Amino acid sequence: MYYFNIKRGSRLTTNRWFKAVKLLGIMLLLLPLLTGCWDRLEIEERAVVLGISVDVAGPEALKEEDEVSHIQGKFPAPEKDLIRVAVQIALPGRIPLGPGEAISGGKGSQATVWVLNVVGHTIDDAIMNLQQQISAKLFFGHLRVIVISEAVAKKGMQNVNDYFRRNSEVRRMAWMMISKGNAEALMKAAPKLERVPTLYLISTMDSAVKMGKFPNDFVGNFWSNSSKKGQEGFLPYMDIKKEQNVEIMGLAYFKGSKLAGVTKPFEIAGYMGIKGISKSGYRGFVSLDGPSDNVTIYATSRKSKIEAQIKDNRPHITVSVFTEISLEEKINERIPADNSDILKKIEQTNKESLVKTYQDLIRKTQKNGSDIFGFGEYVRAKQPQYWNQNIRTKDRWGEMYKDISVDVKVMTRIRRVGMKAK
Repeated sequence: MYYFNIKRGSRLTTNRWFKAVKLLGIMLLLLPLLTGCWDRLEIEERAVVLGISVDVAGPEALKEEDEVSHIQGKFPAPEKDLIRVAVQIALPGRIPLGPGEAISGGKGSQATVWVLNVVGHTIDDAIMNLQQQISAKLFFGHLRVIVISEAVAKKGMQNVNDYFRRNSEVRRMAWMMISKGNAEALMKAAPKLERVPTLYLISTMDSAVKMGKFPNDFVGNFWSNSSKKGQEGFLPYMDIKKEQNVEIMGLAYFKGSKLAGVTKPFEIAGYMGIKGISKSGYRGFVSLDGPSDNVTIYATSRKSKIEAQIKDNRPHITVSVFTEISLEEKINERIPADNSDILKKIEQTNKESLVKTYQDLIRKTQKNGSDIFGFGEYVRAKQPQYWNQNIRTKDRWGEMYKDISVDVKVMTRIRRVGMKAK
């Protein structure tokens, strides 16, 4: 009996210790939750940045520079020209919350954003100068658009890419674009379809992707492609028109961090065809027997296959593209749309036109040593031994890309002729 009591008391003591340890463990697990709001910053205390533009400031802008990050004459300034950074800040309570509020845009509406510009030697230098002028802390978590002027892109975007890639608040699904003229003009645009210029730019790009007028190329994709040894990046090339509307003028393709060239708008379709991106948002003319016998066709589906081989100790690329097209319009009623011979002729003529379009675009990028198609990545993946022995680096591939041979094969089929029988 005495032994049983000792055993029972020991068991009770063990249970108490177990409960105490369990309670202590639960308390330790709850400790991280108590620190969740220690660094909170209310939305009213933030200056929400929606868009940023970067332009070349010029030597006369030196007078505008504030001595915030350094004292003039005491700091070895970079050799590059000053840059002008414009920031579009959302005004509290002014941003439209629904589509009904966004229709009545334009210059006559109440301002929804505040656009400020400053100068600096680098992006961070300019941002610090701007922060000195604003009471609220700049917040980049809602940054949607980064517009770089063509002049800045030609000189090199090392500093631009470095700053935004290091900033943890910047989303990889933001859009970076190249402006044909002054980049700040896009920050101040007043489109009639949207009260917020940045939201209009985002809507333009999102719609272009959905309608097949531009490939899905967020800033994260651009940085990823630019980091690959066998590929270069590209960005949308934008221009603002008289009515404050924005046009996608082409692809701005790079060699390293510098702008190498710009395509025409229709050549965007060429890039998307080579990469097999559906659907197409571009129409094309097919001439049968002369200007008066033109028809308009539209690609409804595209697929492509890229193969990398080594011939005569040089990389050889074969691009095979299959596309389905629809007959959209014919100019001359004499063209019988129900005639199989005519349809085959349209297919053959379209095939020849596509081969030329693809080859011309590839040659254009080869001239500038900018492999935006990622042919080098196919060589690197399929021919690793050749890559490691003969190429190895991004610079070496850029030089070799200029002289590689590329065969383009196209197969096209008409699937639809529309609701009209003939």
